[in-house]
Amino acid sequence: MNTASKMHRAPRPFTGRHMALVMVGFFGVVIAVNVLLANLAVSTFSGTVVENSYVASQEFNHWLGAAKADKALGWKLAIAREGAEKVRFTLADASGRLLSGAAVRAQADHPLGAKAPVVMTPREVAPGVYEAALPAGRWHVGIEARAMGHLWHAEDDAL
Repeated sequence: MNTASKMHRAPRPFTGRHMALVMVGFFGVVIAVNVLLANLAVSTFSGTVVENSYVASQEFNHWLGAAKADKALGWKLAIAREGAEKVRFTLADASGRLLSGAAVRAQADHPLGAKAPVVMTPREVAPGVYEAALPAGRWHVGIEARAMGHLWHAEDDAL
């Protein structure tokens, strides 16, 4: 055999066996990725948004009315971390004056439900400034303040 015939060898034909391997490989990768993503989704989300969707739907208009009343007050909330284990709430009225002497309650929920909710009763450390203990991590904080004859709600995902 001369070198020219070795260099110009005929290509091997694409057979049914090759096509079967391509199909098995393609669908194997697709199925493996789907199984991986499904396992990650199930392991990181509890699946519960509301306990009972029918009851939640019945309360929806009440929630809208409460939100409208909260917005009409014009009160403002600022939340910030104070070190690794504390959170600071600053409350101000519509004109920017700090709300001193308010009765404040707060609850921090873990966004994915991986940690138990933390109920806080912040104490006033300066006029309109309240502090409470909160473990490190990412939290969705809901706050309820009672002052000047009003009950006000606010939420923040800043932590």
